[in-house]
Amino acid sequence: MNKLKYADITEKIIGASFEVHKFLGNGFQEVIYQRALAYELTQVDLQFVREMRRDIYYKDLPVPIGSRRADFVVEDKILVELKAVIQLEDVHLAQALNYLKVYKLEVGLLINFGSKSLTFKRLVM
Repeated sequence: MNKLKYADITEKIIGASFEVHKFLGNGFQEVIYQRALAYELTQVDLQFVREMRRDIYYKDLPVPIGSRRADFVVEDKILVELKAVIQLEDVHLAQALNYLKVYKLEVGLLINFGSKSLTFKRLVM
């Protein structure tokens, strides 16, 4: 059996996300889901950092050309990017993949609370 990397952690994150969506439904701003998910992640004993800022460098320039904030980095292993849109689009996927690269992480979750049913994509670098 081929087990996915960090499956135990991603399963807890997805379960916590379903709990949030079950209670709140769709239609709120992303920050509302972010705060609720932070609560749920503590309930399943996961360590995380919210809105972790990372500088973006170009060709190892000593001065960063910009910065980005991931919604969550969980257990120092999983990037979690939240959306509250009707439907995930390619631009959301590209953003999450770029965050994985910038944060030097291998596994990420792109989670959308904006649709009638919770949707998510598991990302691997």
